[in-house]
Amino acid sequence: MLALICTGVVLCMTTWFSATAITPELIQLWRLSPAQVSWLTNAVQLGFVTGALLSSFVSLPDLVPLRKLMAVSALVAASANLCLLWVPSTSWLLAARFVTGVALAGIYPPALKLTSTWFVRGRGTALGLVIAALTLGSSLPHLVRSLTDRVDWQAVVITASACTLAGAALIVLFAAEGPFPFSKAVFNPRYMGVVLRNRPLALANLGYFGHMWELYAMWGWFLAFTRAAGPHLGLTGAKAASLVTFIVVASGVVGAVLGGLLADRTSRTFAAGLMMTLSGLCAVVIGLVFDGPLWLFLLVAVLWGITVIGDSAQFSAMATELSDPSYVGTALALQLGLGFTLTLVSIRFTSILAAHIGWRWSFLPLAAGPAVGVVAMLFLHQLPGQAPCGKSGSGSG
Repeated sequence: MLALICTGVVLCMTTWFSATAITPELIQLWRLSPAQVSWLTNAVQLGFVTGALLSSFVSLPDLVPLRKLMAVSALVAASANLCLLWVPSTSWLLAARFVTGVALAGIYPPALKLTSTWFVRGRGTALGLVIAALTLGSSLPHLVRSLTDRVDWQAVVITASACTLAGAALIVLFAAEGPFPFSKAVFNPRYMGVVLRNRPLALANLGYFGHMWELYAMWGWFLAFTRAAGPHLGLTGAKAASLVTFIVVASGVVGAVLGGLLADRTSRTFAAGLMMTLSGLCAVVIGLVFDGPLWLFLLVAVLWGITVIGDSAQFSAMATELSDPSYVGTALALQLGLGFTLTLVSIRFTSILAAHIGWRWSFLPLAAGPAVGVVAMLFLHQLPGQAPCGKSGSGSG
């Protein structure tokens, strides 16, 4: 079941990054400005935020059967993605990307909840594998760019939508809740306030927000950073920078799995704190190795790629363990929605900073996120009976 869910996530999430792989073709076709290019990604982010917050407000992941919610959302995502073939203007192009993001909010948070119903012990590792699936999907567009000079953009769109439809069929036909289901909920919009007032969960969310401040700005701009550093590192051509970016982002698959294994053997707070400490240091050090040598640059970059995502699944696990069992889906959707809202700020801030001071030190402010997250984990760990313990898979210990 875990393999099935992970496969479904990879297939469905291809629509999130489909426009990334064909950006040069879309720029040529629509004569996109730099601001419009940035909104190809941000429109999906904003759509995901909107979908996640709305679904948490109405407790959708706790009221609707998970596999049905995920399947319908995947159908909407595939349809919105196919609209890229026929949109009449750039406004409709960005609107289609926004709807895609809204639909993906009905896949990712429910996938985390569905996985959690199959695991008590080992939940951190299981959710780590789901995050690994998402990470692998995130890196694939860079691999495509490193292997070819030109992509048939219509084929990319059709393939991504076909993959998402396959993911929907996989989920609706074969997915099921596990032997550890959460309690059923009733509609209660005031539960969002209950979630926000839950101190242990608030500390877990604060750690997640620090993680998200760093993650998508690093993922989104590492290709530009590598291209800027290329002349100093001896990297020539766009293909080389794309290959390096693929390696760095894809290395997060290792980090997601290692983070889960570590959390299940120690504690979620320790694993998340360690990963954020290392990733924050990498955000500082990456500027120091901007001039090379290449081997040192790659060493720091790959370590960053591993640690920047290694803590992600543990925050989702904390949400399942520290929230009311009747509203786990709501807590997950709210956590993700607020976290992705923060990525809109850090992605934009990083690009503005790079325009003023260059790319070398543009990642330095990202270290502030992990620093805040580490402090939050220290406070959470000190709360009596609330530091999430990976060994038991429960919220005690």
